[in-house]
Amino acid sequence: QVQLVESGGGLVQPGGSLRLSCAASESIFSINVMGWYRQAPGKQRELVAGITVGGSTNYADSVKGRFTISRDSAKNTVWLQMNSLKPEDTAVYYCNAHKWFLSSWKDYWGQGTQVTVSS
Repeated sequence: QVQLVESGGGLVQPGGSLRLSCAASESIFSINVMGWYRQAPGKQRELVAGITVGGSTNYADSVKGRFTISRDSAKNTVWLQMNSLKPEDTAVYYCNAHKWFLSSWKDYWGQGTQVTVSS
């Protein structure tokens, strides 16, 4: 069981920046993919950014060039740096750990952190 604790959400004006952090209860190198998802009211949860154990990253088209996912293996932490925020980025952001365990894929989720972009 991987436990994930997010922090860093809040209220920010359009054009502003926030950095989300996700602390994992075990080495992030034991987790195949760490990712950030978001869910806006009335919408489905969507992938924002992911980073593999090998360091490859991918981003949703809507955030490319504005968001950056990174990690610190010593701290078992993954970050999401969000710049040039837009009102449409408003959502609850969830950290995800996607792990191959006991012959199947497992998904673990954090509790979520609210990001609100508004003037």
